[in-house]
Amino acid sequence: METLRDRLLPALLAAGQTGWLCGGAEMAGEEVPGAPRLAAVLVALAVETVVLGRRRQAPVRTLAWTLGTLLLGQGAWPDGYFGIGALVSLYSVAVRRPVPVTLRAVAAVVGVEWLLSLAHVGLRPALASEWALGALVHVVCAGLGEGRRQWLRGRSAAARRLAGAEETRRRAADTERHRLARELHDVTAHHLTSVVITADAARRLGDSRPELTAEALSFAERTGTETLTALRRLVGLMRDVDGADAGPMTARIEELIAGFGRLGRPIEAELPADLAGPAAEAVHGIVREALTNTLRYAPGCAVRVSVRRGAGVLELTVDNAPPRGTATSGAGGLGSGRGLAGMRERAAVVGGEATAGPRPDGGWRVRATLPDVTGPWGPPDGTERADLLREQRLADPALVFAAAVLPLTFALAVAEDWTAADLRGALPGLLVLAVLQTVHALPLLWRRRAPWAALLGVLATSWLWPTAVAVAAVPEQVSRFFDVGALAELLAVYAIGVYGGGADRTWPAWGASAVSLSSVLVATAAAEGKLTTLGSARLTAVVVFVPLAVMTAGVFAALWGAGLAVRRRRLRILAVDDHELSASLWHAERAADAERWRLAAKLRDAVLEHTSTLVERARQARLEDVAAEARSALAAMRELLHGLSTSEQRGGGDRG
Repeated sequence: METLRDRLLPALLAAGQTGWLCGGAEMAGEEVPGAPRLAAVLVALAVETVVLGRRRQAPVRTLAWTLGTLLLGQGAWPDGYFGIGALVSLYSVAVRRPVPVTLRAVAAVVGVEWLLSLAHVGLRPALASEWALGALVHVVCAGLGEGRRQWLRGRSAAARRLAGAEETRRRAADTERHRLARELHDVTAHHLTSVVITADAARRLGDSRPELTAEALSFAERTGTETLTALRRLVGLMRDVDGADAGPMTARIEELIAGFGRLGRPIEAELPADLAGPAAEAVHGIVREALTNTLRYAPGCAVRVSVRRGAGVLELTVDNAPPRGTATSGAGGLGSGRGLAGMRERAAVVGGEATAGPRPDGGWRVRATLPDVTGPWGPPDGTERADLLREQRLADPALVFAAAVLPLTFALAVAEDWTAADLRGALPGLLVLAVLQTVHALPLLWRRRAPWAALLGVLATSWLWPTAVAVAAVPEQVSRFFDVGALAELLAVYAIGVYGGGADRTWPAWGASAVSLSSVLVATAAAEGKLTTLGSARLTAVVVFVPLAVMTAGVFAALWGAGLAVRRRRLRILAVDDHELSASLWHAERAADAERWRLAAKLRDAVLEHTSTLVERARQARLEDVAAEARSALAAMRELLHGLSTSEQRGGGDRG
């Protein structure tokens, strides 16, 4: 289909040019050149047709070739070779290449056109109108291409968002399973490990320190209850587990460290007082996992937790001294194997990294570098808007150029028949015409961002026309081309329909524009003295104004309606995109919900049962059973996490 589209337009252009060569030129009274020049035109036509088929894949190269065929064809037969291929390829460059490349392409095409005009017309007044018309056509062509490029860019961005949502939907179950496994590990591991450590310590030292048994039982009951509460609420809380916490996190981290310190030697901590945001959440999770590992494998060793703020980052370090002897046998082998991976994942989620490894003295160190999102980061205010303003930096200036140059082009075309004296007398008026039409068209630069302001600016500057006729005495042979400047009003009313905010808010635009433009035209005619020749000036003004206002109102209403139709079409496309995106996200949420309920069922059958028994045995003062149930709960958790990892790998294999 794409290949057919690439070839269809060049084929149609070639067919039209061939029809002109075969009979259209002769019927129109054009003199047909001899065989050599006709052959040169045919060669140019053949090359143009072939290279235009590659205008999407290589637009700049295609433009270079079509400029060559333009020179060849126009040089052989100026009135017989159309050379539309240069316009088509320039449009393709504007659609598929950035603005700087498009500007250079416009300069190249206009330069070639001007050279051809100079060769064909010579240094005569007609050359000015030829040059103005050539620049106008090519600048507008490039502006339309730039507008198309921005539309396609928006559609491409929408397609990427939808593809991302679809990928999220496909991976929602695996992603939620992964998150739940990490949170389950974080919630239960350090609680249950603490119970095992304290119970084993109380059993070993019970003869010499009998008070430790009561403390261990009380600790086991309290910790088991906390674990039960956390597990029962885990599924509901997971909805916001990765969201940033806007409140300070320092107190929570200090409380966590103090809780671990009560199980062994006090932990030295150095924390900023204002930790907050996603990085602080990651610090909390990494510290909890690091201290759990310390408690499991190096109980009673000195530990130091340090968080320092650097240039836009948080540097987290958790150091523990070498273990005294060997790790506690009761805790060995109860890890799930996800602790270090979980720390790395938490750091990666916020854009940082974490490492863990032995120190030279035999201790262990966990390090993490995390972006400090609580400080000033990201683009300064206004950057996003500045980029937005650059999106149409060629399309809107092209329309301003067209609205400003078109009246001058008409005037220069008529000036070909003026005498030298008439031209010298009209030259100041032509300069006034150029300046006023440029000022009149400039508000169109804001037609997208502020359409009402652009329309009011265009309507206000149109009153400079009768003022110039009355004050600057612009001659009638020039002032009649002020009317062509109404193109700016047409473009502004169309912009109101597209960007103004709907029919109920923009309907006065076309009527007000018709009244204003008709008043300006009548006032300009009055300043030229045309109305006094028809009798009463006031009566004549009314007679001329009414049909003129009705006619212009019809034109403006049609343009306003066309703008509304374009607006509705675009909104409909965006609504379809939003619907598809919302549907994908909805399905992703449902898949995540299903995974949460599946894990909840497994929690009830595994970890929760052992934890409930642990609390009951602690209340019955059965220390041996407390340690056994804590070990069983840890083992059940490890088995559950292993099952989740296996399911995730199997799901990934199915997708492949």
